[in-house]
Amino acid sequence: MKYNRIYQDIPLQCDMEITLDAGATHHLARVLRCRIDDRIELFNGDGCSYTANIREISKRQTVVRILSQSTLEAEPTLDIHLGLPLSKGQRMDFAMQKAVELGVSAITPLKTEHTAVKFPEKRLQQKLQHWQQVIISACEQSGRCRLPLLHPLTSLEAWAQQQTRYGIVLDPQADNSLASLPAPEEEAMLHLVCGPEGGLSNSEIKQLRQHHFIPVRLGPRVLRTETAPLAAITAVQILWGDFR
Repeated sequence: MKYNRIYQDIPLQCDMEITLDAGATHHLARVLRCRIDDRIELFNGDGCSYTANIREISKRQTVVRILSQSTLEAEPTLDIHLGLPLSKGQRMDFAMQKAVELGVSAITPLKTEHTAVKFPEKRLQQKLQHWQQVIISACEQSGRCRLPLLHPLTSLEAWAQQQTRYGIVLDPQADNSLASLPAPEEEAMLHLVCGPEGGLSNSEIKQLRQHHFIPVRLGPRVLRTETAPLAAITAVQILWGDFR
């Protein structure tokens, strides 16, 4: 049976009785209308799921007892590190949420030449906390037991200079298609980057090529900045990952 999944950033083990945090209490009591003796599933990012029984529940507090532990994971077989340029409105949230559902292992928000979004430091920290919650919610929904890493905002140049064994940059003008590329070596992380709403500049594409990124087109149509990475993640999962 599938239970409502809740993330808790604390150690978990069988026969443990814990009080859930305020966010989980609000979601269970006010949104899902859970009751005493209902069962839920907890996870904390350690790779396990924990079935728990609700012992107390109110608008202010929820107490559960952990009944069992499972090591059955929904983690991807292909490690994908997504470089995601900042975008406006809800597009960034949407792209992050769906990327987690599709199986990325890490996400780095990027500043590029054509990035139109800028945050002061305080606002940026709030955004990072918000994006972390987007990732948590996506894991709750999709059955993942490990949280993908959310890296700090960085420049495309700095991100490209990381040690990359296999990198792909999405470029509508590229000659290569994904199907024409060899599969990544076993246990190699695939670095994938797309352009912002204004696209990547020629100099940025050149810079990425110098760091062993392969330019790839996804087809004859130009995709939006929130659509392109999701299409690419799906395609590489079908070609080399756990969608095969």
